[in-house]
Amino acid sequence: MDMRVAAYAVIVDDGRLLLAHWIEGRRAAWTMPGGGLEPGEDPERAARREVREETGYRVDIDELLGIHSRVIPEGRRLADDARGPLHTLRIVYRAHVTGGRLRNEVDGSTDRAEWFPMRTVRNLQRVRLVDIALRMAGEG
Repeated sequence: MDMRVAAYAVIVDDGRLLLAHWIEGRRAAWTMPGGGLEPGEDPERAARREVREETGYRVDIDELLGIHSRVIPEGRRLADDARGPLHTLRIVYRAHVTGGRLRNEVDGSTDRAEWFPMRTVRNLQRVRLVDIALRMAGEG
């Protein structure tokens, strides 16, 4: 069984949620900014790096919100050459913006980032991680 560990950030400012538009799946959808850890990388550092890559913002991590575990059966994996199930561990932090400016990722797994009023998030085409992370943050 393959394993993927990833770190994500819930960033809420003035009633708005920062999301990244994920384009690697079977259908494009909004997701939490974040992504996979590099070998030996600290999860908080990975979350900061991924937020910067996907949104242009520098962030500080405020707290660990939780860890979500999911096993994806082989037939539901995205990679055509995947063999066997994939165990994903998603580490979710609360973070806040400390610098940078909003910009879109180029040549990555996301193609843009945007702020959304919290009341509109439920109407977006989004991955389940958004709802999971918002529940962890007490926002959902």
